[in-house]
Amino acid sequence: MVARGHIFLLVVCVNSHFGKGDVEDAGSAIIQAKSSGTVLPYVGVACLGAVLFGYHLGVVNGALEYLAKDLGIAENTVLQGWVVSALLAGATVGSFTGGSLADKFGRTKTFVLDAIPLAVGAFLCATAQTVQTMIIGRILAGIGIGISSAIVPLYISEISPTEIRGTLGSVNQLFICVGILAALVAGLPLAGNPLWWRTMFTVALVPSVLLAIGMAFSPESPRWLYQQGRISEAEVSIRRLYGKERVAEVMSDLDAASQGSSEPEAGWFDLFSSRYMKVVSVGATLFLFQQFAGINAVVYYSTSVFRSAGITSDVAASALVGAANVFGTTIASSLMDKRGRRSLLLTSFSGMAASMLLLSLTFTWGALAPYSGTLAVVGTVLYVLSFSLGAGPVPALLLPEIFSSRIRAKAVALSLGMHWISNFVIGLYFLSVVTKFGISTVYLGFASVCLLAVMYIAGNVVETKGRSLEEIELALTSAA
Repeated sequence: MVARGHIFLLVVCVNSHFGKGDVEDAGSAIIQAKSSGTVLPYVGVACLGAVLFGYHLGVVNGALEYLAKDLGIAENTVLQGWVVSALLAGATVGSFTGGSLADKFGRTKTFVLDAIPLAVGAFLCATAQTVQTMIIGRILAGIGIGISSAIVPLYISEISPTEIRGTLGSVNQLFICVGILAALVAGLPLAGNPLWWRTMFTVALVPSVLLAIGMAFSPESPRWLYQQGRISEAEVSIRRLYGKERVAEVMSDLDAASQGSSEPEAGWFDLFSSRYMKVVSVGATLFLFQQFAGINAVVYYSTSVFRSAGITSDVAASALVGAANVFGTTIASSLMDKRGRRSLLLTSFSGMAASMLLLSLTFTWGALAPYSGTLAVVGTVLYVLSFSLGAGPVPALLLPEIFSSRIRAKAVALSLGMHWISNFVIGLYFLSVVTKFGISTVYLGFASVCLLAVMYIAGNVVETKGRSLEEIELALTSAA
C-alpha cells in the first residue's frame, strides 16, 4: 500500500465573446501563424521530452507489482519505494543541471545530451536482473526527465512567436499528460503477460532516440545565440523559425533588450541578489504552491474515492483522472493567449480551493453521507480539471517569460528544483500526515494553501499575454 501510494504521488506531479480587441488579436495571430508554420515541428520535437517526462513518471504505476516479483522484492516495500522514488532523486539533480548545460552548450545540444541518460536509464530498467540495476536505471531516467523539465518549456518559450507563445507553451503540459496516459495504456497487457513490464521500459527508448535525432536538426534558440554574440547564426535561426520577413523585427527586439547591458551570463549566486531575488522567488513559490495545493493527495485517494462510488476498476479510475487532466489542459491551451496566464492561475487555484472544501465536507458532514460517493467523485474530477486549467500548465510556461535572458536558464532550473524537492518531501511524509490528522483535515489544509496561492498570485504575478520576452524583460527591469 505504501509503494502504491508513492506511485500515485508520482503520476501527477500534472471562448469568450469577441470584442474589437479580440478580433485584432485573432487577426494578428492568423497573420503570425502564416509566417511561423515552421515553428511547430520543432515544438513537436521538444515535446518528445515532455512525453518521456510523463511516461517515466507513470510507467512504474502498473509495472511495480510485476517487476517486484521478478526482482525478488515483492515483500520488501522499502526497496519498492526506492524503485519509485529514485526517479525523483535523479530528477532533482537533473533539473539543477539542465540550466547550466543549456547556458553552456545551448538548448538543442542539451536536448541531445539529455537523450543519453533517458535512453540508458530506460535500457537498464528494461534489462535489470537485480534491484540495484533497476534503481540505477531509474536514477538515470530521473536525471533525464529533470533536465527535460527545465529545457522543454525554456526552448519552446524562446522559439515561439509572441502571439501564440502561450498556446504552444501549454502544449508541454498536455504532452506530459499524454505520456502518463501512454504509460497507463502500455500496462494493459500485464495481466496476461507478467514479463511485459520489460517491454514497457523498452518502449521509452524510441522517443529518446527520436529526441536526439530531431534536435540535431532543429534550430538553436535565437535568443541564446544572440546572447553568445553569434549574431549571424541567430539571424539564420530566426529565418528558419519565422521566415525571412521577420528577421529584422526579431533582431530589433533582441537589440532593444540588450541595450545598456553587456553583462555575462549570471552565476547561481546572482539569482539571490537584490536585483533578481523577487522575480526568482515568484518562480519558486509558484511551484511550491503547485505541489502543496494537494494534487498528489487527490490522485493518491482517487482509487478509493471512485470505489466508494461503485467504480472498482483501478484502470478506470486512473483513466478518468487522466482524461480530466488532458481535457482541462486542452482547454487551457486554447485560453492561454486569450484569457492570459495570471487569470488562468487565479481561476485554477480558486476552483481547486472550492473542490478541496467539497472533498473535506464530504468526509465529515453527516448530512452529505447519503451522497458522499457521488460528491467525492465530483470533487475529485473538478479538482483535477481546475488544476489542469492553470496550476498545472502555467508555471512552467510563465517562468521562462518573466526571467530575463541573463538568468533565464538557471532561474527556471532553480524553480523546477523546488518542484522536485517538494514532490520528494510530500512523497516522504504525506502518508504519515494523513495517518496523524485524517484525510478530511489534510484536504482542508490544502484548501487553505489554494486560497493563499490566490492572494499571492493577485499581488505578485504579472500578466505576460501578448508581450514579447524582450518587452517583459524591459518592463520588469524598469519596475525593479
